[in-house]
Amino acid sequence: MSALLDIDGLSVDFDGFPACHDVRLHVAAGETLGIVGESGSGKSVAMLATMGLVDAPGRVTATRIDFDGRNLLALPARERRRIVGRDIAMVFQDAQSSLNPSYTVGAQIGEVLGTHLGLRGAARRRRVVELLEQVEIPDAARRQHAFPHQLSGGMNQRVMIAMAIACEPRLLIADEPTTALDVTIQAQILALLRRLQRERGMALILISHDLAVVAETADRVAVMYAGEVVEHNAVPTLFDAPHHPYTAALLAAIPARSHGNARLAALPGVVPGRDDRPPGCLFEPRCAHAVAACRAARPALLAPPVQRRLPSDSPAGLATASTPAPTAGRGAPDDRVGQAACAVVTVAQARDRTYGEAPSSRALTMLAERAQGALVRCIKPLNLDVADANDHDLHAASVVAARPGAAADELPGDFR
Repeated sequence: MSALLDIDGLSVDFDGFPACHDVRLHVAAGETLGIVGESGSGKSVAMLATMGLVDAPGRVTATRIDFDGRNLLALPARERRRIVGRDIAMVFQDAQSSLNPSYTVGAQIGEVLGTHLGLRGAARRRRVVELLEQVEIPDAARRQHAFPHQLSGGMNQRVMIAMAIACEPRLLIADEPTTALDVTIQAQILALLRRLQRERGMALILISHDLAVVAETADRVAVMYAGEVVEHNAVPTLFDAPHHPYTAALLAAIPARSHGNARLAALPGVVPGRDDRPPGCLFEPRCAHAVAACRAARPALLAPPVQRRLPSDSPAGLATASTPAPTAGRGAPDDRVGQAACAVVTVAQARDRTYGEAPSSRALTMLAERAQGALVRCIKPLNLDVADANDHDLHAASVVAARPGAAADELPGDFR
């Protein structure tokens, strides 16, 4: 099968820092390629460079970036713009931040239709409603007049997908399309992407931190680390017998239901940045198999040291494990003992944010509600009636916001 997109030797440099180096990727029509790796591995930058969206001081070089046999790097800017956004489209990270808060979602989808297809007036308005219906937004004729802040995170993600498929692209790049969404909404978004791909015959590149999502969705996987592709293989082969130690470490960290309360295999350290890149193998400081030669040069990858098999219920059948909440009554402490202090097992939202219902976050912060499937263990028992609790009592519990970029104050303390 010939490649629809063929990337060879792609490098992106920011003032001497190699965000991507010698990336080689390809995807065929109708195929799904997953790209995984920690934050800072270069996944998004590589795709932004493919789209021509890396601005100064970024510098993009490549042997070739071929789309349907045409080298995008050799095309005039006007010709490349005809392809990017129409034949190649991208769903960006964090829909709430990517959408313009000053325009309705219908206007933003309409802008894509006007720019690339020349649609105007009633024809454009009809097409906007059709696209919203295709991404399964209820009452689409009314929702097109909503602003992004009036829609839930799941709905905004669907709007982003509607914008991306507006021109019926042949290749869709989805950058973390399920970030900050409830598990139920994640499943709906992934099912939507698969349906659209099947109906339209699109190629799909899925960028994700979630190995379970990639295992369920992708045909092949590229693993990136510190700007380089360290492993690239079919999903069954890569998950069954990873060749690179980094891939093996990522797979070892997957929580499997059969592990019970056993401690997860953590990967120490962080992805190297500008000032701490090792001279030899980039993974050497974190690798459990590193030897002296790894510190001087990058060793050739020969074969997997261990034929590692995942538990039978992983990763394709991976499911988040949850422990039912105690039912002792309002204000009653968790009477289970021998557990790590302040461990939160899975918070499975009892309600769905797709259609705007409020999340049951008080199950964590005020302990006023116990969401089904959620178990909160506190450092010390909270022997209090939440209805009568004061601010001092509630300092024993806190919450980490789902979207830190939107939750944090934009102004430092001196400017408030």
